[in-house]
Amino acid sequence: MRSTFAGLNTMVRGIYANQLSLDTTGHNITNAGTEGYSRQSVNLAATRGQQVSSIYGQVMVGTGVDSTSIERARNVYADKQYWSETAQQQYYKTQQTNYDKVEAIFNDSGNTGVKNALTEFYNAWNDLSTNASTASNRTAVIEKSNVLADRIKTASQQLQAQINAQYDDMRLSVTQINDYTDQLVKLNQNIMTTEATGASANDLRDQRDLIVDNLSKYMNLNVYEDEKGMYSVVSNGITMVNGINKLTLEMSEPQTNEKYGINDYTINIKESGIAYLPTNGSLKAQMDTIAEDKGYLDDMSNIAGFMLTTFNTMHQQGAGIDGTDSSLTEYYTDGNGKKYTDPAMTTEYTGPSYGENFWGDNNTLYTWDAENSCIKATKVEKLKHEKDFTETKNADGTVTRTPKVTLSGTGTSSTLDGINIINALTVNTAISSTGGQNIIAARKLTVEQTTDDNGKLGAYEVALNGSGDGTNATNLSTLINMDQDNVTSTANVVYSDGTASFMDTTTAADKITATLKNNMVSRSLDKDSVNAYYSAMVAQLGSDSESLDDKADAQDDLILQITNWRSSTSGVDWNEELSNMIMFQKGYSACSRCLTTMDEMLDKLINSTGMVGR
Repeated sequence: MRSTFAGLNTMVRGIYANQLSLDTTGHNITNAGTEGYSRQSVNLAATRGQQVSSIYGQVMVGTGVDSTSIERARNVYADKQYWSETAQQQYYKTQQTNYDKVEAIFNDSGNTGVKNALTEFYNAWNDLSTNASTASNRTAVIEKSNVLADRIKTASQQLQAQINAQYDDMRLSVTQINDYTDQLVKLNQNIMTTEATGASANDLRDQRDLIVDNLSKYMNLNVYEDEKGMYSVVSNGITMVNGINKLTLEMSEPQTNEKYGINDYTINIKESGIAYLPTNGSLKAQMDTIAEDKGYLDDMSNIAGFMLTTFNTMHQQGAGIDGTDSSLTEYYTDGNGKKYTDPAMTTEYTGPSYGENFWGDNNTLYTWDAENSCIKATKVEKLKHEKDFTETKNADGTVTRTPKVTLSGTGTSSTLDGINIINALTVNTAISSTGGQNIIAARKLTVEQTTDDNGKLGAYEVALNGSGDGTNATNLSTLINMDQDNVTSTANVVYSDGTASFMDTTTAADKITATLKNNMVSRSLDKDSVNAYYSAMVAQLGSDSESLDDKADAQDDLILQITNWRSSTSGVDWNEELSNMIMFQKGYSACSRCLTTMDEMLDKLINSTGMVGR
């Protein structure tokens, strides 16, 4: 039989249910601005009814309501999409930051960039070609050359600093990732303990998902939940977090990179020692931008390599303004730049300067090794200039005779690459010293046929044009804007030791003859002119940066769409919560009023019934 007081229990359950719902609504409202919070709601269910007799048999009378759980609103598919796309978004943003810094390094909008230095370098040589005997023009060539070398070195140093900064950021990223994985392990354990009783640790789960949100900015990851409610986080096939266990990332010991003048680092798994290579996120972007910045350093070293090899070779085709001797004279060097007329090096040579390096050390031959993308720098112990020329038959049947200067010697070879090429890019000390401007080889070597006193033609000899001749300076100036095919037609300088290769000391039996033509073909800039090479590099940088900006904008739009998708499920809607607050308040009041009414009825039944006749 149904209890007389059963109705009171029904209302009490209603009061408790509405109070719990109202408390949960208040929790939602107070956390509306909390990052990562998911809207919660009370799941209510009608309690089991009681059977009572009726005129037509048994009927079920409801006994009220009770709460079954408090759950958070969360869309797991939106979460997985968000974690995946956030890694891509952060990859683009990190690359954008690097592009902004590199573009600042190669900013040619003012007069402080490499482009401006190349232009002034060209103008100085062009001016010298028209006024080869003017001291001011020769001094300007040296000054503008020093500026160009300084700009290239400054840009390279800034790139080195940017690479080092990226490694510092990578180190901070590794520290933050380890901190996040530590928190995930602790939250996994707390969630498992809390939910062992059947409750749902909603707020702890929100904190855990927020950490995964942040972790997804650094690396690509997949998240799996086991039957105990604990997360496993897998990145690139490596389980970083597995329940209450985790792996730790660490930066390796510095690895000296002599090519770029920096220390390189790798990211390793501390517990196993294997390398960790993410496929997305800011950590991947930091690795990629370091490699890309090294590519820009390579571009700078290629320009410097062009100057040390191709430009030097062209410079060696001429002679300086000093001296009046019209024939080439053999001389020897002592390795310190001084020249002597005898092998014993007792009589100092004071005649014209032929075949000098404009860049680098004067007693070093610089040749480009295309296969290994480096420079072979060979120390020359003896530098010999011979009277000789080559003949070329023209299409019209005439013969063009061109001087051939042979630089011979034996010495040790070394390899220059990367930053070492850039550091070697200095104006020859013999040229930059006092009076050295006269050594600049603006004059062109020519071939002249001798005559005797009777006017009879004799042998051909290599000679020099007048002191004001600037033909070789013209060739050098046009070299800045001239591609390979046009330059090779003027090639005439031959390097050889006559016996064995001093460019490859490992195989003494090998002979080597590196003509200017070969030096043009196997050169650091391929077929481009130095100006075109630099312009193409900067244009590619701008194009890549713009393309990345477009990708980043599109990714931001996608993330916004996914974020709105998540928020539509888990976000707190003030209008909805306030409506619920009013509804639960009214429900609470109604249940209380109903309880009061029932209490009055029972009071009447208990205290007033049977009072008649007393």
